[in-house]
Amino acid sequence: MKHAGGESLDILEPLLAEIRLRPELTEKKRGTFYRKGRAWLHFHEDPKGLFADLRGPDDWLRLRVSDPAEQAALIAAMEAALRPS
Repeated sequence: MKHAGGESLDILEPLLAEIRLRPELTEKKRGTFYRKGRAWLHFHEDPKGLFADLRGPDDWLRLRVSDPAEQAALIAAMEAALRPS
């Protein structure tokens, strides 16, 4: 699965715009977000659709983000991960 290219990121731009609203995250490269200096979220393209890799406590969590419901699930997972423990 390759990292998302420009055309895929264009499709995800409304989602990226929503992610950019989180002050805890820094977008080092379009579609690649860091938190506390560590890679935290990035996107992939695959014949099966578009996917996000979100850093979890132990490993990366891969979520499909090809449709609005899947994108909402990513936002919910991000919000849970950003909550203070």
